[in-house]
Amino acid sequence: MYNKVIMVGNLTRDVELRYLPSGSALATLGLASNRRYKKQDGSQAEEVCFVDVKLFGRAAEVANQYLRKGSKVLIEGRLTLETWTDQTGSKKSKHTITAEGMQMLDSKGSSAQDESYAGQHESGYTQQPSAVHNPYTSKESPQGGMNTQKYEQNIPEINIDEDEIPF
Repeated sequence: MYNKVIMVGNLTRDVELRYLPSGSALATLGLASNRRYKKQDGSQAEEVCFVDVKLFGRAAEVANQYLRKGSKVLIEGRLTLETWTDQTGSKKSKHTITAEGMQMLDSKGSSAQDESYAGQHESGYTQQPSAVHNPYTSKESPQGGMNTQKYEQNIPEINIDEDEIPF
């Protein structure tokens, strides 16, 4: 079977971080995703989907550090069903997303950083680069204006014979 969810939305509340007895971090956040569509009569309508998300490990700590209520985020994970018995004895259940990856979508100037983190369930994270190195730098010209100058990279050429490749 295949269980994969990708959802983009805004946080409905601040991230709640706690630590499991194993020492692993667990962050719970609320996510709201809007869908705009046109009704049969031609009028615009909007539908909002609210879902809770669980992040584990380093991704949970990063979410707690950088995300706030209203932050835009992309969550990639799997859908899970949680069941419990409330105080009155009746059984309750809800669907949540157990995140396997998270990408912050806010710009650098806003409350959250524009960085990507992919976290496996209780197994750490990998960080993707958030900015591309720009080989161009601005340098003031003698006339007082800005001049863009490209710096060459010295990349050595490597000569490899096909006989030397082990595969």
